[in-house]
Amino acid sequence: MAKVLVLYYSAYGHIEAMAEAVAEGARQAGATVDIKRVPELVPEEVARKSHYKLDQKAPIAKVEDLVEYDAVIFGAGTRYGTVASQMRNFVDQTGGLWAQGKLVGKVGSVFTSTATQHGGQESTILGFIPTLMHHGMIVVGLPYSFQGQSTMDEITGGSPYGASTITGGDGSRMPSENELNGARFQGRHVAEIATKLTRG
Repeated sequence: MAKVLVLYYSAYGHIEAMAEAVAEGARQAGATVDIKRVPELVPEEVARKSHYKLDQKAPIAKVEDLVEYDAVIFGAGTRYGTVASQMRNFVDQTGGLWAQGKLVGKVGSVFTSTATQHGGQESTILGFIPTLMHHGMIVVGLPYSFQGQSTMDEITGGSPYGASTITGGDGSRMPSENELNGARFQGRHVAEIATKLTRG
C-alpha cells in the first residue's frame, strides 16, 4: 500500500481540520498516512496576540521527510491569493531534493482555505502546482466525481484543482461537512493513484 504524507500549515485550525479529513480519506484507501506540519515563522508573542492555534499536535516536518512517501498532499491557507509564506518557505528549501530528483514520480496534491468565497482558492492551488511539476511529481486534484463540488445548496469550497474551505472574514466558519467530504475524497483519490503507481 502507498505511504502518504499530509503536510500542512494552519494558523487558526481550518487547514488542520481539513488535513485530518484528507488523512482519513487516504486511510480509507488502505494507505499508511502521516500528518505533519511546517514550522511557524511568526514569533510566538505575535502568534499569541493574533490568536493563532498553538496547540496543534502534528509533528514538525523536515524537508528530507518528503523522500519517504509515495504521495505528498500539501495544505495551507491563502494569503493575498497565494500560498501562506510558511509553506512556501518550507518548499523553497527543497532544492537539494530537486537537484537529486528525489520527488520525481511521486504524487503531489494541494488543498487550501480562504476567508471569502472568491479569495483565491483556485489561484493558490494553481500557483502551487508548478512547484510540484518542477519536482517531477504527478499532480492529482479533486475530480468532479466528487459531486459535492457541484452542489448549489450551499456556499462551499472545492474545485477540480483541490479541496478547499471558506473561513469567513473573522475566521469563525470551520469547514462544512461538504468541504470535509471533499478533503476525504481527495485523500482517498490520491492514495488510490499512489497505490496503483507503487504496484507498477
